[in-house]
Amino acid sequence: LAELDGAVDVGTEVIAQGGITIYAPRGAYQLDCRSIQPIGAGSLAAAFERTKKRLAAEGLFEPDRKRPLPLFPRRIGLVTSATGAAVQDMIDTIGRRMPTVEIVIAPTRVQGNGAANEIVAAMQALIAVEPDVVIVGRGGGSPEDLAAFNDESLARSIAAFPVPVVSAVGHEIDFTIADFVADLRAATPSAAAELMSPDQADYRDFFSAYQVQLQNAAQQKIGSYQQQLQWLVKQLKHPG
Repeated sequence: LAELDGAVDVGTEVIAQGGITIYAPRGAYQLDCRSIQPIGAGSLAAAFERTKKRLAAEGLFEPDRKRPLPLFPRRIGLVTSATGAAVQDMIDTIGRRMPTVEIVIAPTRVQGNGAANEIVAAMQALIAVEPDVVIVGRGGGSPEDLAAFNDESLARSIAAFPVPVVSAVGHEIDFTIADFVADLRAATPSAAAELMSPDQADYRDFFSAYQVQLQNAAQQKIGSYQQQLQWLVKQLKHPG
């Protein structure tokens, strides 16, 4: 059965095509199937596994192709619904932790027919503003709600995007194809925002460490020059 990628589990809803015959020894009706296709969650799961297997074979999930994320991003792009709770959570988290970071929102539908194409278009629109990193995501939902993030064209767009992409789809237990191909998978949109916006205290610690290193380097250099100067002075002969 070409429609299936593996056996049909008990309880899976399917669409079966074939003909009804009678099993003569028992006088029972039976269905001689020519094709069986899962529907609903079963169909989504089968499509998910097919896409996952195909992209994995191409190496799109390999760790060595993942790009490093910026330590201190100056501009973060958000690709998500403009009206959902996820976008406000991300804005609030980034604003609280690092208010100097610029946020650019590329609004898009995140579920329903055609949503995957709209997400890709929103990502492409962000290229012009040159973000340091992009977060693609949405809040939780059913497998059907999250289906757009299992789209193969979206996965390939994430892999080919010119800057690092963080996938933040659903809740911690939710996994999508976007999670596997992105440079980083965050458990939730809020977690993604927190990862990409270091706290101001982190900034202070970062620059304080550099200040100490600079002071030490300057003191060592000055001390070296003082020793050289003292040696040169000793070499001078006073006129007799």
